[in-house]
Amino acid sequence: MKKGWLLLLLVGILGIAQAQTVKIGLTVSKTGKYNVESVNQLNGIKLWQQWINGQGGIPVGGKKYKVELKYYDDESKAERVQQLYSRLISQDKVDFLISPYSSGLTAKAAIISEQYGKVMVATGAASDSIFKLGYENVYQIYTPASRYLTSTVDMLKAADPSLKKIAVVYEDSKFAKAVATSAREYAKKAGFDVVLFEGYPKSTTDFGPIINKIKASGAQALVGGGHYADGATFARQLFEQKVPLKMIALLVAPASDEFAELGDAAFGVVAPSQWEPLVKYQQTCGPSPAQFTEMYQKAYGKVPAYRAAGGFAAGLILQKAMMEAGSIDSAKVRAALDKMDLTIFFGKIKFSTDPKSHGLQLGHEMVQIQWQKKDGKLVKEIVWPTNAKTSDLIYPIR
Repeated sequence: MKKGWLLLLLVGILGIAQAQTVKIGLTVSKTGKYNVESVNQLNGIKLWQQWINGQGGIPVGGKKYKVELKYYDDESKAERVQQLYSRLISQDKVDFLISPYSSGLTAKAAIISEQYGKVMVATGAASDSIFKLGYENVYQIYTPASRYLTSTVDMLKAADPSLKKIAVVYEDSKFAKAVATSAREYAKKAGFDVVLFEGYPKSTTDFGPIINKIKASGAQALVGGGHYADGATFARQLFEQKVPLKMIALLVAPASDEFAELGDAAFGVVAPSQWEPLVKYQQTCGPSPAQFTEMYQKAYGKVPAYRAAGGFAAGLILQKAMMEAGSIDSAKVRAALDKMDLTIFFGKIKFSTDPKSHGLQLGHEMVQIQWQKKDGKLVKEIVWPTNAKTSDLIYPIR
């Protein structure tokens, strides 16, 4: 009898311990084309886990929930994502989800999230189309693709009102095509002549044919790109072939610290960025931009890129929703996310509750960075918007 009571007591203690753990699942591209961006994102998520667990966990309804992360390598392959997210939910019994990196992979994960009714915070995914399918459980952190390059166009128009001809050249991926299409329409409305609108295959390593079309078009500025590997190669080859462009603005790649490894080919290149360490947002919860940057540098020995910040932000937003809900019940957390309107170190966060665009990010805005030289060293500077800039835009670059 005594052993029976001890067994019951032990089961009870274990049950309490389990109830005070919240499990969050995701996939990570530890291998494949999204490796650089995805691992940076994971670093941010893990840093959030360490930060909140270091405080005893998330305070929810009078309890504190320690965060447990469960993740697998999706190998940057869409076909693995649905299998792994199904496994996270049905076998690993996770409470909430964070998306993989990239819009294409997130679109696959969103199907599973919705199928099982699991809340998923989507970071590293900017495509609007994911949020036009009537999903109720998916919430976007990044500025949507439709607004990704609009501020780049505004900046170019302010820098040179006389410039008219621009080229829009993009990786043929879900994310990049959506950004490029919106940029083209916005540029036309702003009075620019889009003399070239061209996609290139994801596997492109020789941009010679595309560069020849840019030269032939008479374009004075270029916007576009895709992800890290193609963007870095594209920038290098544009420099090597001395293409006479007054401004080059590319997605994703120039926002990474690794881009400086291109040397002179990186100089002057502009990129839209979801976040930069120099921003001065006045947060209403969580660490400040400076505090997050300091924590990240201490943990990983380098300045965080915006993908890392987006990873931390995803965890922080889930945390805030659980705290506001006073529960880890999915329906209550969804309701808290729907009502969310706050500013964190990453910027303003507010989600659409319109059934036609539910979960689309409404609050967050982009900043524009440019690679410049300071004391002979390549550095990133914020050049737009004007009320946030750390340096004037270098224009023209050639």
